[in-house]
Amino acid sequence: MFCPKCGSVLIIKKDTDKLGCSCGYQARNSKNLVIKEKMGSVKKIEIIDKTIETLPKTDVKCPKCNHDKAYYWMAQTRSADEAETQFFRCVKCNHYWRNYK
Repeated sequence: MFCPKCGSVLIIKKDTDKLGCSCGYQARNSKNLVIKEKMGSVKKIEIIDKTIETLPKTDVKCPKCNHDKAYYWMAQTRSADEAETQFFRCVKCNHYWRNYK
């Protein structure tokens, strides 16, 4: 149903449980309305690994454990006219380090 004053969709007002509009119109012939929603069965999801890595990997040696793979990303840590800083995180030991260009 639509509001005859402003044309908006009528919604159920929480305080009166009747159809009404934000402009102040309230439907006179509306009975107490109840909205019901039937939920389907809930499926359980087993989480195997909580960390989902979306960062790219590169071949670089970790200074802590000497592993040869690391995730990397770049960020502008200084003024805009200077180069970005490369950040690395070792795939094996999760050690973080950075490389200034």
